[in-house]
This record gives sequence, C-alpha cells and structure tokens, in this order.
Amino acid sequence: MNLRYLMLPTQECAEANRASSSLQRSSLWHTPGMDDIASDGAAVRIPPPLVYMGAVIIGVLAHAFLAPLSIGLPLGVTVTVSAAAAVTGVVLMGLAIVSFRRTGQDPKPWTTTPGIISTGVYRMTRNPMYLGLALLQIAIGVGLANGWIVILVPIVSVIIYFTAIRHEEAYLERKFGTLYTDYKRSARRWF
Repeated sequence: MNLRYLMLPTQECAEANRASSSLQRSSLWHTPGMDDIASDGAAVRIPPPLVYMGAVIIGVLAHAFLAPLSIGLPLGVTVTVSAAAAVTGVVLMGLAIVSFRRTGQDPKPWTTTPGIISTGVYRMTRNPMYLGLALLQIAIGVGLANGWIVILVPIVSVIIYFTAIRHEEAYLERKFGTLYTDYKRSARRWF
C-alpha cells in the first residue's frame, strides 16, 4: 500500500480548519481537541516547545543554584558537538515544517490533521520536530557546558511522550485507522 499522503478533500479540510480556529480560546492551557467534541485535533495540552524550554531553564537554575554539573569537554569538541546537534535539530524541524506547508497542514499538534505525511523526513521518524527540539536542547547543554540540561533530555522525552505523542498517536489512529498503524510500523517514533 502506498502511504505517501492521504488527504481529505480540500473543501472538507478548509471547513475543519475553520471549525478548529473558531473553537480556540484565549487560555494558554486550552487547545482545540482537548475537550471540545466538535473539534478535530489531538488532545495536546502543553505546547511541546515550552516543555523543552522549561527543561533548559531548569537546567540553568540547577547548575547555578543547586550544584554545578560541568561537562568539561575541550573547546573544539564542545563547539563541534554543539554545532552538529544544533544544525541537525534545525534541519529536522525545518524539513518537517516544509512537509507540513507543502501539504497545506498546520504543524501545531492540536489542529486538525487532514492527512498523514509519510515522505521525506517522516520516512525516518514519526516525530522529527520533537527529535529536533531534543537535539537543540543537547546543543544548548553542551554549548553551555551544562550537564543538567543534557541529563534532562531523556526526562523531557518521556514528558513529551505523555503530554503530546500519545495523544497525537491516539488521535491519528482514531482518524485514519489502519493507514496510520501501517505507517507506525514503517517509521520509528524517534530514530
């Protein structure tokens, strides 16, 4: 079966996006799809970039006030590892956003999904944006020689799973059924 991209008819997609937009509330903690039966989106409550940003802030504060946890790599290694992680993270996120834009979708996880993208970077990982954010967190931690920020990456990955990925996967399975489960078997969650 060809899993390249399944899309709902353009008119139906436009109507779903309008309905989703009209249901948005001003509260930061409410996202369409959370509890609005009429909305079509994953029940993601916290924007995932905020989770990564929060971990970086916690790492900086732990380093400054709890106990310094320096990485202690030579400058050349620090710059190389940090730059490689940052560039890879930005490229992954950029390729994912380009895929979303090409198909007319919104990358925010709580908006309606008219189709499954399974080409490009999505052939290798189902979550290139979250993987990219994790790499950026590593780049910041290594660049600042702050071990706390790096240590928090696996913890943040678990938090992202429970606050975003599991909701997204449940939504996509409900909406697309075997088309999505077949895609899940063909691409790994992370890498």
